[in-house]
Amino acid sequence: MKRIRTGIIGCGKVGQIHIEAHSSVAESELVAVCDPDWDRAAAFAAKCGAKAFTDVDDMLSHGAVEAVSICTPHPLHAEPAIQAAAAGVHVLVEKPMAANLTDCDAMLAAAGKTGVKLGVVSQRRFYEPVKRMKDAIDAGKIGRPILGLFLGFNWRDEAYYQSDPWRGKWATEGGGVLVNQSSHHLDMLQWMMGDIDEIGGYWANVNHPFIEVDDTAVACIRFKNGGLGSIVTSISQKPGLFMKIHVHGSSGASIGVETDRGASFIAGASKIAEPPLNDLWTIPGEEHLLSEFEAEDRRTFASVNAMTHYHALQIRDFLQSILADRDPLVTGEDGRIVVEMFTAIYRANQEGLPVRFPVRTE
Repeated sequence: MKRIRTGIIGCGKVGQIHIEAHSSVAESELVAVCDPDWDRAAAFAAKCGAKAFTDVDDMLSHGAVEAVSICTPHPLHAEPAIQAAAAGVHVLVEKPMAANLTDCDAMLAAAGKTGVKLGVVSQRRFYEPVKRMKDAIDAGKIGRPILGLFLGFNWRDEAYYQSDPWRGKWATEGGGVLVNQSSHHLDMLQWMMGDIDEIGGYWANVNHPFIEVDDTAVACIRFKNGGLGSIVTSISQKPGLFMKIHVHGSSGASIGVETDRGASFIAGASKIAEPPLNDLWTIPGEEHLLSEFEAEDRRTFASVNAMTHYHALQIRDFLQSILADRDPLVTGEDGRIVVEMFTAIYRANQEGLPVRFPVRTE
């Protein structure tokens, strides 16, 4: 099997997930890691036998890498992604793709100029119940998707924001619950429902006075296929975790997934406690399958480390896309749509009007 020489940029909490995921992917030969903190880079390198670097250009010049995972805080994704693309190195960047559309466009332009693959992590697309929903929609089992809902209740305390100095500030995080805790679900909602025509919405900070950004947001979406969508997302509900996507079809059939449930977790710091499960399935003739789906998905969850398994599936897809010269499942363009979505909600709140797509760059 052809293996691709890979590297990791950013040796923090999410980088830890990537190093473990890369180590389990047969197509990945992890040869380099990079972080401005030498001690962190050296500790990561020792875990996988890779070479440690503190400078991205140095790693790209001397690390012999063909593809990189970028695991820095998302406002810092653009610069190493552009550097890697300019060096002819393929780029898989953590979610969200960036904090603003200008950075997204610069990353896409850099990748297009040298022809490298650019992918964005959205590992929840690889969850079995999520794939089951997407397959049912693509097969026409619910007719045309006409109503999509994302509902997310979560909690983040003050210690979470103090754990990294860039969190909770417009200048260094680019937003709050919409940007950081909701990007996966914004991606899945649009993936299932289709292209967006316009978004209107509002945000608020209801019980996190120690941060500048949103802890709660609501939005409504009109899709180009005539369907409608609703978003309610918040990190103001203590202590729970309750995140769902439901899609209702023109045939009257409905399907849904509870992607996150049980106790809240933080990537690289705590574990996923409960499996993702389909919680709604009214496709005619398939209603009885819901209990079978749950049993199957609980068995799968018990057999894997959910914190790294789905990242590994996406990393494998990305590396295979390089080997086969095809698009990865989640492209840079897909990642940009998520940034468009949260940008539109912030702008709609500011202007008091729905924002049409494509969203203008400012």
